[in-house]
Amino acid sequence: MKSAEVTKIAVIGTTRWGTTLAVLLASKGLEVSLWARTEEEARRLSSARQNADFLPGVLFPDGLSVTSSMADALRGATLVILAVPSQRMRANVELLKGHLRESTLILSAAKGLELSTLKRMSCVIADELDPCFHLSICVLSGPNLSKEIVAGQPAASVVASNNLAAAQRAQALLMMPNFRVYTNSDVIGVELGGALKNIVALGAGMGDGLGYGDNAKAAFIIRGLAEITRLGVAAGANPLTFAGLAGAGDLIATCYSPLSRNRFVGEQLAKGRPLREILASMEGVAEGVDTTKAALQMAQELGVEMPITGRTHKVLFEGLDLRQAVAELMGRRAKPEMAGMGEKMS
Repeated sequence: MKSAEVTKIAVIGTTRWGTTLAVLLASKGLEVSLWARTEEEARRLSSARQNADFLPGVLFPDGLSVTSSMADALRGATLVILAVPSQRMRANVELLKGHLRESTLILSAAKGLELSTLKRMSCVIADELDPCFHLSICVLSGPNLSKEIVAGQPAASVVASNNLAAAQRAQALLMMPNFRVYTNSDVIGVELGGALKNIVALGAGMGDGLGYGDNAKAAFIIRGLAEITRLGVAAGANPLTFAGLAGAGDLIATCYSPLSRNRFVGEQLAKGRPLREILASMEGVAEGVDTTKAALQMAQELGVEMPITGRTHKVLFEGLDLRQAVAELMGRRAKPEMAGMGEKMS
């Protein structure tokens, strides 16, 4: 499908990532409607022609409009992008589901797990929609730091769907000269990679805050990837997905970049700031905090060992000292490096 055939794209959520995608697609010459939660927010963004809270100085292209009317945002839309915090995904799908056409593609751009159900975002979306829409659901994930992408720096991402035709349609719409998009059929792996890497980024930030070096950080990231892979395999994912953009790629970017909100939270914790204070001071959501709770419960239900996630949970919510957490991880019994990661390889 060529982008010239597209009439309209709706982006739900004025988050940094949602605004970035809206700006990119409008810059491509497409008609884009960005949905805001309130009339006041829609008026403010429309008047300023920028999202000063998240992307100050990035002006909206002519093809980008802002509205607080879900009906107006979705009217005639070929693609609907949900770029909202994971804990608000279900509520947003409830708002939009009465305005969808059967031919509309639905793309989740959120990275997290729903706390109350432990479900991935594509499952949350499917829960709320008629089965006729299920083959139109896609997910987007990868090393996609918004500020770099909106500045025109090269980046790549992955669109996954259980329906190859839907993934290819979304790929065609999202592909741009500096934003390369690949398809993948492993929805479970792509979503879990995007969600679970935020837990590891919290720990990587803690290590940075404690002044640990590159050896420690590299080891921590790779052992974090081992945990992600173990849980993914147990949940039905292809282990090879975690070697790709939605796995190792996203993990590396999030653990190293100063733009990473989750890395920032970990670093600030290591400097002695209380978690509640850190989160209250941030403009966006650090998804890794809630995901730590959900992932640990999922691991317990699936019988998967996740020592990094477990220690991170204790640091965040149970008062475990950071250096004690490191000592506990370093003192665990010896075992094979690939334990638990290859059971489902063909």
